[in-house]
Amino acid sequence: MMLKEGDKYETAYSISQEEVIKFAEVSGDNNPLHLDSAFAATTIFKKPIIHGFLGGSIFSKVLGTEFPGKGTVYLKQNMEFLRPMYTGEQYKASFEIKSIMGKEGKGLIETTVKDSRGKVVIKGEALVLNKEVFSEEG
Repeated sequence: MMLKEGDKYETAYSISQEEVIKFAEVSGDNNPLHLDSAFAATTIFKKPIIHGFLGGSIFSKVLGTEFPGKGTVYLKQNMEFLRPMYTGEQYKASFEIKSIMGKEGKGLIETTVKDSRGKVVIKGEALVLNKEVFSEEG
């Protein structure tokens, strides 16, 4: 299936405290802001928050497996962390193709995560390569 500018994709997800703990172990980021309820209670967030890169990892999952999908090579991602994310809450990740560089097989995709109230918590753009879905006509 060929994709074109303006094509969109959305998916819902949540992150558990167990996943936060696993991410801390793998990444080495054991900041108590993510892991210690007593410490987090003394901060502006009042409870532990999800690591920003863990919250944004949905972009990697979707781009590599769902949209554009299999065979996609992740070339670049920028992210702005606008609001905290918390375990057990529902989030919606949205993707929109902003431009296609068909001769190169590349696509620029707007990436966004919103909370259950519709507030943007992460926004950014990804540059990906997938010659099977980005045509020269793009």
